[in-house]
Amino acid sequence: MTTDPARPFGRVLTAMVTPFAEDGSIDLAGAQELAAHLVDRQAHDGLVVLGTTGEAPTLADGEQHAVLEAVIDAVGDRATVVAGVGTNDTAHSTDNARRAERLGADGLLVVTPYYNKPPQAGLLRHFTAVADATDLPVMLYDIPPRSVVPIEVETLVRLAEHPRIVAVKDAKSDLGAMAWTLARTDLAYYCGEDMVNLPMLALGAVGVVSVVGHLVGPRLAELIAAVEAGDLAKAREVNESLLPVYTGVFRTQGVITVKAALRELGLPGGPVRPPLVDATPEQLEQLRTDLTAGGVHLGEVHTR
Repeated sequence: MTTDPARPFGRVLTAMVTPFAEDGSIDLAGAQELAAHLVDRQAHDGLVVLGTTGEAPTLADGEQHAVLEAVIDAVGDRATVVAGVGTNDTAHSTDNARRAERLGADGLLVVTPYYNKPPQAGLLRHFTAVADATDLPVMLYDIPPRSVVPIEVETLVRLAEHPRIVAVKDAKSDLGAMAWTLARTDLAYYCGEDMVNLPMLALGAVGVVSVVGHLVGPRLAELIAAVEAGDLAKAREVNESLLPVYTGVFRTQGVITVKAALRELGLPGGPVRPPLVDATPEQLEQLRTDLTAGGVHLGEVHTR
């Protein structure tokens, strides 16, 4: 949906949770309702579907395709929909990419292959194969806390030569590596770790792929606008107001706390799937305290 080549996927995107029914099945109507809420009421110009926060590793291929199709039907006319297609198997990832293109996705999120710890030459081959599989723009997902292997600067420089590899979702938080990559490539950076949204934006990131965006999308848009306007004092003020939200959501796995918050707000989310476990009463109470300190009051939406 975006027409700005410097921001190929927009400014404010959230890594959307996948709503489940209480029996653990996919809640497609809930996915559509949540997607519309994020776009229409939370200032999102894009959504990333089927990422880590979407619990993609626990979804069968058919479930993934159904969720993606439902979200595209709900908001694809007014927001960029980026499909998470990466796995630790190149052939499976390319198949996912082709299917996402057929379903109408606007772009692809491709995570560093996890568990098998490929060398940089393997990353180059993997990402290139997925980018070659479709005509869609690709956002690389650099997240060594989950993949172990970082995408090194030299590898990013080579990948940037591919016409469809246009962006990086950075959850590595290596600001030096980011600065060098920005200096040597035209890749658009999106912050993928909420606590460092401000420093990454100040270095030149064009937007965020957020988890806390489920709850504070308009304030993330305000943060980005302040940085773009050169108003560092305002950006610091907004960022400091968000610190309790960042901390509260990431006291445990973000999808656990976000789904707990969505439930309290009357929005679709449902339970998590094993091996994750739902928030305990004690975790929910702490989350309430953290979010209240950050200006988010649970129980105020209730759209259902």
